[in-house]
Amino acid sequence: MKRKNTVAKLLLILISLFYLIPFYVVICLAFKLQSDFSSKWQFPGYLFLQNFSRAWGSGHLANAFKNNIIIVVFSLALIIICGSICSYPLSRYKTRLNKFIYSLIIACTIVPGLTILVPLYQIMVNLHGTSTYWSVILLHLTFSMPLVVFLYTGFIGMIPRELDDAAVIDGLSRFGICFRIIMPLLIPITITVIIVCGVGIWNDYQFSLFFLQKPTMFTVTVQLSMFFQYNRNEINLVAAGCLISAVPLIALFIFLQKYFIKGLASGALKL
Repeated sequence: MKRKNTVAKLLLILISLFYLIPFYVVICLAFKLQSDFSSKWQFPGYLFLQNFSRAWGSGHLANAFKNNIIIVVFSLALIIICGSICSYPLSRYKTRLNKFIYSLIIACTIVPGLTILVPLYQIMVNLHGTSTYWSVILLHLTFSMPLVVFLYTGFIGMIPRELDDAAVIDGLSRFGICFRIIMPLLIPITITVIIVCGVGIWNDYQFSLFFLQKPTMFTVTVQLSMFFQYNRNEINLVAAGCLISAVPLIALFIFLQKYFIKGLASGALKL
């Protein structure tokens, strides 16, 4: 058993290093001078911080960060509210209709967003939704709901039904039970939803590229893509911009990783 555990740990370390290699190369490039032609694998003996200030200014990342924050915050708020309200009856009342609705929602996870991008774009054009926040927020809400319902339904199934019965005796309605009893207990899985969906929304490129066409509406990923096109010969600036865009997600995960693992394991434990 000890030998197997040692092999498993070594394998995990190798996999982790494999995933960290691109991040390490980006860090090395971001802190180097443009005139430094040393190996990309060699960490510089100095820190050239001007790359970050230039990337922030010439890459218009301040406005891109503002757009990202607005989209992520409102998308997550709707995802959490709609996902928890939808999951409560699906978890508590195992009727044939609810089972069918749940299966239908989960089945939507196999539909890639790109396959229906053309009709979605046509719908948004007809609704005058291009280059607006609400169009992208609704799209993120729609495509995040299957995973969110899956996680919330599994987690709510672990909450004892006796809490619902006691709340009914105290005179609470079903909505009161959902908002005042169930939702406060969903904090671990809600943090999981925030990390999983928040990372996906923050890093979204396809919806932002097609539905946010005005330069003032560009998100971080689209702005970095444009920045790379105009600065291909200054890869150090691009690396600095990429590192800036990754900092909020890294900080969020480090701060909430304990709750993320707990909520993810609990939410998938019982369906």
